[in-house]
Amino acid sequence: MFLAQQAAASVPSAPGESVPLTESYTYHGPTPTAPGPYVLGVDEAGRGPVLGPLVYGVAYCPVSWKAELDKLGFADSKTLTPQKRIELLQVLSSDPENLGWSVRVISPQAISMGMLKVPPTNLNKQSQDATILLIREVLQRGMQLSEVYVDALGSTTSYETYLSSLFPGIQFTVTQKADSKFKIVGAASVAAKVTRDACIEGWSFEELRNIEDEEGVFSRDFGSGYPSDPKTQEWMKTALHPTFGFPSLVRFSWTTVKVILDKSAHPVKWIDDGQESSVAAFGSGRGRDKDRATITKDLCLHSVGIL
Repeated sequence: MFLAQQAAASVPSAPGESVPLTESYTYHGPTPTAPGPYVLGVDEAGRGPVLGPLVYGVAYCPVSWKAELDKLGFADSKTLTPQKRIELLQVLSSDPENLGWSVRVISPQAISMGMLKVPPTNLNKQSQDATILLIREVLQRGMQLSEVYVDALGSTTSYETYLSSLFPGIQFTVTQKADSKFKIVGAASVAAKVTRDACIEGWSFEELRNIEDEEGVFSRDFGSGYPSDPKTQEWMKTALHPTFGFPSLVRFSWTTVKVILDKSAHPVKWIDDGQESSVAAFGSGRGRDKDRATITKDLCLHSVGIL
């Protein structure tokens, strides 16, 4: 595939060749040098898929340069061919005086860990954190922002108010389909989509790091990565190991994954047979203090569950 062959050379925001994506990271392109103030757009790629990272992108240019930006062909990345998106990312990198872009790549492991921990960090909160981090780091790079446009799902008013409270002095517009309404958001959409596609096409399986012959272990015919895609469904069936589950490309927090594991993977019991009553006793205050030395009772010493 074109993107698979060109990913390492053409997409600087993707991991290097044969580098597994195990942790989230941020990539910043060159910092523009034209005087501000600047307008910035925010968009994401990969919110719904069960495979691969979620990528947030930002693009920014001087407010006085918006008319020039409108001529460059940026649009909602979903309406563009893969090759056109690659070309537009090169355009985004071709004028370092006026154009800047950055991405935040949230690894599948980070998504799953956040959603499965107690208390959970849902995908909306992880998305919000990525957006705030990117805006904050662009400001730290010396950019003066006066306008920020954010593509968002669901209720946008409260999110717009929240961002305005974090960054006073910046005019925020949070709206659905912003990538088709504002060219700067379309540019951010391209940065996010091309980065995610490069991550997927060039995916290095960390599970195969010490295996000499990787051929045929995992198919690379992932499909779109969406749970409803028959190709993705077929890939997940073939990639499942009944004991070890799925490779780290998969978001374990997705309901689709839980259903497959419950149906096709080996069941796991985390306590020894016959020890349920002991575990239950340990989980109560009475169980912790049972059979302790007499002096602990005389001194009114008690075990606690949480400090």
